[in-house]
Amino acid sequence: MIEVKNVTKKYGSFTAIDNISFKIEEGEIVGLLGPNGAGKSTTMNMITGFIEPTEGEILIDGYDILKKSKKAKRQIGYMPENVPLYYDLTVKEFVNYMSDLKMVSKKEKKENIKNILEQTNLTNVQNKLIKNLSRGYKQRVSLAEALVGNPKILILDEPTVGLDPKQITEIREYIKSLGKKHTIILSSHILSEVSQICEKVIIINKGKIVAIDTPQNLETKVKEGNQITVTVEDKENRIEKVIKNIKGIKELKFIKDNQDGTKEYIITSDKEIDLRKEIFEQFAKEQITIFELKKTEATLEDAFMKLIENKNEEGEK
Repeated sequence: MIEVKNVTKKYGSFTAIDNISFKIEEGEIVGLLGPNGAGKSTTMNMITGFIEPTEGEILIDGYDILKKSKKAKRQIGYMPENVPLYYDLTVKEFVNYMSDLKMVSKKEKKENIKNILEQTNLTNVQNKLIKNLSRGYKQRVSLAEALVGNPKILILDEPTVGLDPKQITEIREYIKSLGKKHTIILSSHILSEVSQICEKVIIINKGKIVAIDTPQNLETKVKEGNQITVTVEDKENRIEKVIKNIKGIKELKFIKDNQDGTKEYIITSDKEIDLRKEIFEQFAKEQITIFELKKTEATLEDAFMKLIENKNEEGEK
């Protein structure tokens, strides 16, 4: 569906994107991640045809974004960051105007607009001026604009930024439902959001791709040993002595003192060993009270930070 082949983008002597290649299959929801200045926006702008690559080729549903520009762009719906809208139009007027810009046929336009307003839950505000809408509704209008013409591909740049928790949940669920009919590229700084929505993640740093994988695989790869987070009441500081007597423990790491007088630690052991039962028994013998004990799971944020740090260290060598 989307194929990026050996693409480089230079601005004078500065290389913003350095020979990247990836493929996104039909129906995938893919997260595009990277720190500020990594090249995410440049990559999305090249895929949409807004800027041209210095080198390489981008195919959209088989069409070269430069050589077959109109056919390629017809496959794309783009929701940019910061919700750029025409505030003095009503919702319906705006969607109608975008339908004209995208050259939706008169025969299909009326039905298409009706369906989009229903899909995005905008029917009840279709006659309101956009400037009078809440942030959540404005976000939906921007998403409606991306859906005009029923494109095969949706590119969503920070689709939940500035929304309250309820609105974020609603937009996330809606994006998931869109994945049944569209191929989606999603850029977001909220990594938990990407982990919940996306099937695959592309991580860019300093213009280069550092990882392409599922969120689950990336999380597994960076997990260091078998970790347990434990919160205890240990007034006599016996925990270090007890830990030394439990075989298989590689490290005890103090995390923080809590306001209720408890202390939080991370215990790292060999991957094959589950020491929870023995920890309970040994701590009880030494009158160390356990308030909470749970296995520590790696997150996409852990994976992201680890990959970026490793890439930065390689670049410094």
